Amino acid sequence: MSADAPGTTAAARPAEQPPVGQVDATVVPRYAGLTTFARLPRREDVPAHDVAVLGVPFDAGVTYRPGARFGPSAIREASRLLKPYNPAQDAAPFALAQVVDAGDVAANPFDLTEALASVEAAVHDLTDDGRSVVLLGGDHTIALPSLRALARRHGPLALVHFDAHLDTWDTYFGAPCTHGTPFRRASEEGLLVKDRSAHVGIRGSLYDRADLLDDAVLGFTAIHSRDVDDIGVRGIVERVRQRVGDHPVYISVDIDVLDPAFAPGTGTPEAGGLTSRELLAVLRGLADLPLVGADVVEVSPAYDHAEVTAVAAANVAYELVTALALRSAALQKAARR
Repeated sequence: MSADAPGTTAAARPAEQPPVGQVDATVVPRYAGLTTFARLPRREDVPAHDVAVLGVPFDAGVTYRPGARFGPSAIREASRLLKPYNPAQDAAPFALAQVVDAGDVAANPFDLTEALASVEAAVHDLTDDGRSVVLLGGDHTIALPSLRALARRHGPLALVHFDAHLDTWDTYFGAPCTHGTPFRRASEEGLLVKDRSAHVGIRGSLYDRADLLDDAVLGFTAIHSRDVDDIGVRGIVERVRQRVGDHPVYISVDIDVLDPAFAPGTGTPEAGGLTSRELLAVLRGLADLPLVGADVVEVSPAYDHAEVTAVAAANVAYELVTALALRSAALQKAARR
C-alpha cells in the first residue's frame, strides 16, 4: 500500500487568504437560508478548503431499522445553532481553517459495491494536500471506504470507534459488507495498525463469547460502557491515548454509543449507553491526537423526536471539526517556519 507521509503536509489554502465562516446569524436568522453544516460555505463557494464535511446518504447496509440515508440532512438542520467559538476547546474552528460543506455523495442505493467506491473516491478527492474530512452518515458501512481512502494517503491508521456494537462480525446473510462488518474488513485489508485500535461504549447482548475473542484477535481492545462507572471519562481518554500512540487516527462515531435517552433516532439502540456529555468530553480529551478524518453515522431521523439525536450528532461533528481545524492550523504554521 502506497501512502503519503502522515501529518507532514499542510492544506492547500494559501495562508494569506482568511477563511470564509458562517452566515452571520445577526443578519440572516438561523432558521433561514441554505442548510449547510453549521451554515458554512459550500465547497464550490470558496477556492480551497482545509476541512470538508461530507454527507453520505446511504443505508443499504443496515440489518435492523432503516432510515440513516436521511441522517446527513437531519444533522445539517440540527447544526444551525452551532456558533463560531467552541469554549470547551478554546478555539474558533471556522476562523482557524477553511471548513466547507462538500455536499452529498450520490451513493447508488441498489449497488453496494458501487456505492462504497463512490464514497472512497469522494473522500480521496477531498483529502489531498493534507486536508481532512468528517463524514455525516448514513449507516456504518461507509466507514470502510473512508478508511480505504485515508489509508492510501497516510498508511495504516489507528481507529477509535465509538459504538454500542463491535462491528467486526464476518458476514450477515452471506454479505461481507454491512454496517456490522466494516472493521473486520478494514483489519483484513491492512487499513489499521495492528493492536492500535479501540472500541468505546460497547454493550448489549452478543451471539457468543467468541465475538469478543475474535475481535481481540483482529487487533482491537474494547472499553465497555459499564467501564465508565469505574474509570470515568478521564480513564477512557487515558486508555484510548495509550492504545493509539502517535499513529494517524481515524475516529468513527456511531450515534448509538449514546443511551437511547440521548439518541433514540438510530437503527439498533441498546440500553445503558453513554450520555451526550460523556461522549463530548471524551472527544475533547482526544482532540490533540494526530486526527486525519472522522465520521458520525447511524442517525435515523424517523425514530427521532425534537431533534434529540440529530442535535447530539451535530455537536459531535462540531467537536471533530474543531479538532481537525486546530490540527490544520498547526500544520500550516509549521509549514511556514
